[in-house]
Amino acid sequence: VSQEDLDPDSTTDIEDVTDTKEELIKKCEEMWKDMEECQNKLSLVGTETLTDSNAQLSLLIMQVKCLTAELSQWQKETPEIIPLNEEVLVTLGKEEFQKLRHDLELVLSTIQSKNEKLKEDLEREQQWLDEQQQVLESLTVLHSELKHQIVTVSESRIFNELKTKLHDTKEYKEKLLITLSEFLEDHFPLPDRNVKKKKKNIQESTAQLITLHEILEILLNKLFDAPHDPYVKVSDSFWPPYVELLLRNGIALRHPEDPTRIRLEAFHQ
Repeated sequence: VSQEDLDPDSTTDIEDVTDTKEELIKKCEEMWKDMEECQNKLSLVGTETLTDSNAQLSLLIMQVKCLTAELSQWQKETPEIIPLNEEVLVTLGKEEFQKLRHDLELVLSTIQSKNEKLKEDLEREQQWLDEQQQVLESLTVLHSELKHQIVTVSESRIFNELKTKLHDTKEYKEKLLITLSEFLEDHFPLPDRNVKKKKKNIQESTAQLITLHEILEILLNKLFDAPHDPYVKVSDSFWPPYVELLLRNGIALRHPEDPTRIRLEAFHQ
């Protein structure tokens, strides 16, 4: 059909076809430029020194050959322009709609699966919530029952109970002290002054020696009366064997700077 017989609408369609053709040619030229850039990059890669094994070198050479062959094939081919008549446009539209329909079906299937999973999670959470509500109701009932069963205790009764416990504790403490005193007097008596010393040049001390029980009592009182400075000066009344006994067994500690002062180990801390 000659162009003179075409109506204005047909002339517009021909112009659209021409624009589409030019657009396709432009895209082909852009693809061709991209391929040339790839070819240039491959040629640069080929000049680099390879430091890998022979197997990797062979693999790279094969890849270069494949890409070169593909490039030459693209160079030989000429882009085909799809005729944009009504039948071709309808066919392309059907293909696009089918593809879009397939993608939408996949999306719908995925959303349905997620909805089912969310529904299961919701049912499970609802069941857990119901169980927690039942537990809360049970605890509320139990709390109300216990609240009614509480017996009011008078202050005088509490005071009398504490007073009785304090009295019992004091009696137990006195009993322990008496038992400790008897044990120390039986097993750790004072040295006998009537025994003569073998060395005559050693003069006997004129200080009055005190018992091990009294030494421990002095150290204990000092520890609780002045915890910031619990050290006691070792006087002549402290028999040296008893002092050495306390130090060796870890009951007493010597001052780090003054060896004439000792303190009781704080076993209660």
